[in-house]
Amino acid sequence: MSQVRVLVGTRKGAFVLTADGKRKDWKISGPHFAGWEIYHVKGSTADPNRIYASQSSGWFGQIVQRSDDGGQSWKPVGNKFAYEGDAGTHQWYDGTPHPWEFKRVWHLEPSLTDPDTVYAGVEDAALFQSKDGGESWSELSGLRKHGTGPAWQPGAGGMCLHSIILDPADPQRIYIAISAAGAFRSDDGGGSWKPINKGLYSKYIPDPTAEVGHCVHHIAMHPAKPGTLFMQKHWDVMRTDDAGEQWIKISGDLPTDFGFVIDVHAHEPETLYVVPIKSDSEHFPLDGQLRVYRSRAGGNEWEPLTKGLPQSNCYVNVLRDAMAVDRMDDCGVYFGTTGGQVYCSPDSGDTWDAIVHDLPGVLSVEVQTL
Repeated sequence: MSQVRVLVGTRKGAFVLTADGKRKDWKISGPHFAGWEIYHVKGSTADPNRIYASQSSGWFGQIVQRSDDGGQSWKPVGNKFAYEGDAGTHQWYDGTPHPWEFKRVWHLEPSLTDPDTVYAGVEDAALFQSKDGGESWSELSGLRKHGTGPAWQPGAGGMCLHSIILDPADPQRIYIAISAAGAFRSDDGGGSWKPINKGLYSKYIPDPTAEVGHCVHHIAMHPAKPGTLFMQKHWDVMRTDDAGEQWIKISGDLPTDFGFVIDVHAHEPETLYVVPIKSDSEHFPLDGQLRVYRSRAGGNEWEPLTKGLPQSNCYVNVLRDAMAVDRMDDCGVYFGTTGGQVYCSPDSGDTWDAIVHDLPGVLSVEVQTL
């Protein structure tokens, strides 16, 4: 492994950033799909040259793009996402029925073993699968037809299925998260689903410990410990060690436990990263100081990482899919901001440097180790 490729989705196009293993001198390619919102860009672990991108526009709709040469060229692939059967309705905030709509793809998750198989999490919340490189899509309708579906409600960003985690130890196990419904697990390849929200507490919903209704912002997992998940919720940082059967709070000494992103060190399953922001109404760092917080103990004990990050007058946000780690021997950590910066730490968070400063607002960051 001698090279890293950082895939960045922004509000005005996609960018591909590449560097050697030292991660100091970067080449920048883009914007691809200039002017379009690129909600997510992610490459296949089975074939690093296979990359999928979600291209969206309020005027022209949703397009899935595919590259077979590492992001040098792209082509639109099958973009007919047909809900299985009657799309049905869900509840809006006032309790009235609201038709299911297809608005955009929030997250693309390639199979761990097959470059032609890829999953798509969409808004309104549903899960799709393609087995032919995105040429055709079928809904894994057991999720949306789950008995709790009518009670799902949109978070502030929409009712989005934004997180998909494939278990490397069990090909039949899939985890997903929906805002604002919660986390779910399938043990049969997406045929049936179970809410896994026990232990979550959300004081702003009628039943704070309800089976569904929780605003989960992001979930993360280390492949060496597939039964352990970490969650950044609307408020609270959480973990489970039994595949979601029970969650515990690990916010510990964080200055605030509101945020969007959470990730895990590539080689240390108990080393976590979050980016706390002030509150659910003020989406910027506390006191204008951009700080990544790291726990080396699986939560509760957190340290601020500040070297190279702006510590005054910084009011950017880091969105839910905008952090990633590489698999180099010295694990690199990356995140992008709504201010258009992409930061890299080649030493697990000890020091940071901006790869770029002036991109459009960053929606997603993914990394490939080549």
